[in-house]
This record gives sequence, C-alpha cells and structure tokens, in this order.
Amino acid sequence: MNPTLRQMRAFVALAKTGNFTLAAQAMHVTQSALSGLIKELEQTLGAKVVDRSTRRALLTDIGKELYPLFSQMIDDLDGALANVAEHTSLKKGVVRIAAPQLLSCTLMPEVIAAYRAQHPDIDVRLGDTAVESVIARVLSGEADFGIGPEREPAPPLDARLLFEMPFAVVFPKGHELEQRARVTWKDVARYPLISLQGQFTERLLEDVHASLREVPVRPANEVTFMTTALAMAAAGLGVTVCMPYAAPLVTLYGLVMRPLEEPVLSRRFFIYTRQGRSPAPAAESFIAFLDGFVKT
Repeated sequence: MNPTLRQMRAFVALAKTGNFTLAAQAMHVTQSALSGLIKELEQTLGAKVVDRSTRRALLTDIGKELYPLFSQMIDDLDGALANVAEHTSLKKGVVRIAAPQLLSCTLMPEVIAAYRAQHPDIDVRLGDTAVESVIARVLSGEADFGIGPEREPAPPLDARLLFEMPFAVVFPKGHELEQRARVTWKDVARYPLISLQGQFTERLLEDVHASLREVPVRPANEVTFMTTALAMAAAGLGVTVCMPYAAPLVTLYGLVMRPLEEPVLSRRFFIYTRQGRSPAPAAESFIAFLDGFVKT
C-alpha cells in the first residue's frame, strides 16, 4: 500500500480547495485526470477518502486523518527540494577552506573577493593554518577542501593539481643580490637563510643538496610562519625563499623578490578533498573558480 506522490498531491489539493475544478487547476491537470488520481489513491488505500457531491468534495473520516499527514510530507519534500535547488543554483551554501598561512594572507583573499562578487549569497570561510595541519582539517571534515603542497606518502585524499611554481629568493632593497643579473642557490648560500620549519623546507633543502652537494645551504634561523621570515629579512637578518604568490606580502614588507636558478626548483600545490565524498555544489563551484583564477 504505497500511494504515489502525484496521488498525494492531488488529494491535498482537493482537500484544500474542496472542489475538483479548482484542485485540477492547482495541479495543472484536467478535472478527469484529477478524479482519476483520487480513485487510484482510494484503490491503493482500500478506503474512500472523499465523498463526492455536486458542489463540494467532502473528506471522509479517513481522509481527515490523512490530510495533515500528506500535507506535511509534501511541504517537507518541497522544502527539501527548494533547498537543493538553492544550493545547486548557488543561491545558498557554505564553503569551508583550509589553506596555509602564506596562501591565506596573499592569494586567497583576492580569490574569495572575486568569487563573492559573482556569488554574493555563498558564505566562504577561510581557515588559515600551518601547512602540516591542512590535510588534518580536510580528513576531519572541518574543511570541505584544503590547499597545500604535495605530500609523501600521499594521504588518503583525492588530490587535483592547482598550480606549480618555482622558488624565489627574497631580500631587502639595496642588498648585494639586487646587483646580480641572476641569482643562484650558490649565491643564497653566502648569506644567512631564514627558512620555515617542517617538511616543506626539509624537502627543499634535500633537493638543493642533491643538485649542489658542494654548497652547504643551511638555515641560520627556522620560523613557523613566512610573515616572520619576511619581517626578519626586512630587518636585515638574512634572506628567505618562498613561492611567487607571496609577491603582495613581499611588496608590503618593502622587499625584493627574484627568481632562483641553478637549479630551478618548484613545488606543486594541490586541492585536497576527502576520498569518496563529492564536494557540495558551492564548494565545487569555488574550486572551479579558484582553478580558473590561478591560470589567468
């Protein structure tokens, strides 16, 4: 005994109007089609729900019991479908992003502002964190997706390439390196290097030493955040290396950024999402927007 949704809608329309003609108009069907749906419902239930008269359709006792139940079910379903429609049309939704601190204070605010200009009804929430914490936030469900460098071994996440960038060196204006036509890692080794703590720098130094075994590139100071490294470089305490997307912050600190050569070392950054979990429409929309933004 399973009434169909169309049968229930027909019954609720008839109960609200008390008239077959008006109920058929509300359902956008013919009066005979509406009458047929009511008969099908009664056959399915094995009981009459409406007493027909020449003027009005009166609910039977069973019809009176079913009306509030069917009406609530339809309202709940319509509300859920409307909610889905708002999400898929990007008129509603929340996007939660986990990103490293440096990305969060350079590239991401620009992307979020540009996205919100197109989708003002979407709530975008940025969680700035240490690089090593990005993946943990995605795995825990705290973030819909995360942005971070490649990791080995690969975590149990889906990863799609966002961009690949070469390292650059950053130093104060008037520094000796500013006079050089090109800057190499051998040049960097001559000055105190301020680097970041953790796996990101460890892998970088491994790559440098693999290419330049005779050049000892060792950090003179290791800090947690790139803002600290830039502030120390601005104070004349050394040089630092970072990704080109940090250019706005480099300019803010009054520093100079130059490409690093011999060797040219790069890092790939990925968008990480949980395996087997499709992002919500708003999150998927933002990911696509982000991908297009970094490629322009």
